Amino acid sequence: MRQQWTRRASLSASLKIGDHQGHCRTPEEEECYIPFAQDSLVRQWNSMQNVADSNQNSQTPTQRNKYLLNINVGGKLFQIPYKVLAQYPITRLGKLALYTDPVKKLQLCDDYLVQKNEYFFDRDPSIFHYIFHFYRSGVLWVMDEMCPSNFVEEIEYWGIHLKYSQRCCRILLEEKQDELSEYLKIEKELEAELEPLESGAQFDGKFLGRFRKVAWNLIENPYSSVPAKIIAVMSSFFVLISIVGMTLSTVEEMKNETGKVWMEQMEIVCAIFFTSEYILRLLAASSFRNFLRAAFNAIDLVAILPFYIQILFESLDDGEMQYHEELHKVENVSKLGKVLKLIKLMRIFRILKLARHSTGLRAFSFTMRQCYQQVCCLLLFIAMGVFTFSALIHSVEHDVPGTDFTSIPCAWWWAAVSLSTVGYGDTVPDTILGRMVAFVCISFGIILNGMPISILYNKFSDYYAKLKAHEMSQSLQLSRRIRLKERVLRKFSECCRADPHYYR
Repeated sequence: MRQQWTRRASLSASLKIGDHQGHCRTPEEEECYIPFAQDSLVRQWNSMQNVADSNQNSQTPTQRNKYLLNINVGGKLFQIPYKVLAQYPITRLGKLALYTDPVKKLQLCDDYLVQKNEYFFDRDPSIFHYIFHFYRSGVLWVMDEMCPSNFVEEIEYWGIHLKYSQRCCRILLEEKQDELSEYLKIEKELEAELEPLESGAQFDGKFLGRFRKVAWNLIENPYSSVPAKIIAVMSSFFVLISIVGMTLSTVEEMKNETGKVWMEQMEIVCAIFFTSEYILRLLAASSFRNFLRAAFNAIDLVAILPFYIQILFESLDDGEMQYHEELHKVENVSKLGKVLKLIKLMRIFRILKLARHSTGLRAFSFTMRQCYQQVCCLLLFIAMGVFTFSALIHSVEHDVPGTDFTSIPCAWWWAAVSLSTVGYGDTVPDTILGRMVAFVCISFGIILNGMPISILYNKFSDYYAKLKAHEMSQSLQLSRRIRLKERVLRKFSECCRADPHYYR
């Protein structure tokens, strides 16, 4: 390979750099010179015109080497023997060396310079250094600093298979490709997580599209305006009030008549707010099918259903009490009481509504979806440990009088508590072998619990940082639109100027 310091005016059929008038640059000037950035020097030309210019400027013809193939890649000249290229006939340069038809040769390159017998390729010359080295040594080297996608694209263009590289290089490149593919996949899913369910363009041309778009941004995009932010804060506030009310309803001091009335009124107010919010979302949605498929909307529906189901069961209970005998009424009341307790317990799912406006909960949910394989593998290891150590502790403790390990299922609780390193102490082994099994079980639990923590935490922190950055950018845009501080200062200065006593 040699560097072409004094370059001809062009590198392709569609580009010609201005006439240098025989100016010869030093290597330092040539490295700093970027001809493609000078658009004013580009003009149309053709290869035959280059021959005519050469006949006028030079009286001696250019000597051609019939054993070497001249290749110009991005402005850098390479010379490769024909017999070397013929050893790889399926590659692009191998075909170029073997073809005798000029038309087929021109189809393989971007341009042909007749004067210098050079085949021009508008490709990256830095990567072609490794292609050139491959033809000379027969080995394709891969550097760590290269972009794997760009390198694979280049070698596919030159028709070189990755099998010609060393096994270590190939393994590292494939690992980098997998990491890059996984990264791009996660970035795409994260962008989908950040994007709103409905875009403004989906409301165009629909019934009351403008009103529905405004309503949707008001309840779904808290960073679209100040009222939208207020509604988001109110939604989180009512969720917390509902959870606090459900918690206080179980306190013994709040089970009197006054406490029950206050709890019922609080529940009615929260249910009315949640119902109005859900109906407004349903009416403003551009697609009813997509609205029902959304997970957050399903959570909103579960949050309001217990209130109306409770009212329905209480009304049915009042009707049955008028037509049945006393014993039958008591049985129905007992059954309905159990059902009502279960329905009231469903109100705990209202806390999931906080995930709609909580960056941390959204990042946690996204982490669990991305790491479900690791989580499932962890649960599998826990189940294997529970079954294994429960069988071992039963085999060494079942002959002890008064033992709690009477069967393997009875030892499951002890194994689960020991693996989690909680250790309630309600069930303990009595023999030395049993304590040795317990020590091994606790040690295995420590190792098992420590493995996925770093993976989950690193991914969670990464996703949380990206979600928080997106949230901060939206909040900054909203604050720029509001300019509350500037408006307050301006009003204050106007009031001060209007008051004549201010300057006294």
